[in-house]
Amino acid sequence: MSDTKDSRRNRMAVLAMSDTATLVEFWKTLGVDPEFTMPRAPQTGIIGLRGRIGGGGDAFNFGEATVTRATVKLASGFVGHAYALGRDHTKAKLSAIIDALALDETWSARIENEIITPLQTRIKARDQKRAGETAATKVDFFTMVRGED
Repeated sequence: MSDTKDSRRNRMAVLAMSDTATLVEFWKTLGVDPEFTMPRAPQTGIIGLRGRIGGGGDAFNFGEATVTRATVKLASGFVGHAYALGRDHTKAKLSAIIDALALDETWSARIENEIITPLQTRIKARDQKRAGETAATKVDFFTMVRGED
């Protein structure tokens, strides 16, 4: 296995941040339908979210989020895992299959080039668009001295 901890972490993050329609679109271009079993079928639950004031202050309970997880085992023996915010079982299952395939050296380069890299590009473009829309609504507050004090 040539997969490193950092490359898997990156792959899992990209899969989690992608939308299901785009993920399915890129998956179909791969043209593969691997045989697999599901030791852990998609399950939906709730996780607690923690935050810190100012990024470094005391931790506090921020709220809860719905998360779906899945685990698949390919016929080749590779096991893939996935977590996705929300209740999207399709996304969790497909992400786990992609993760398992990427662990196989015969598939890792294709997964990276045909799914992960294009997804990263779309996510980056989406984030830049959102940042631009947010910046357009930014208001700068300033104080004017009236000269009386």
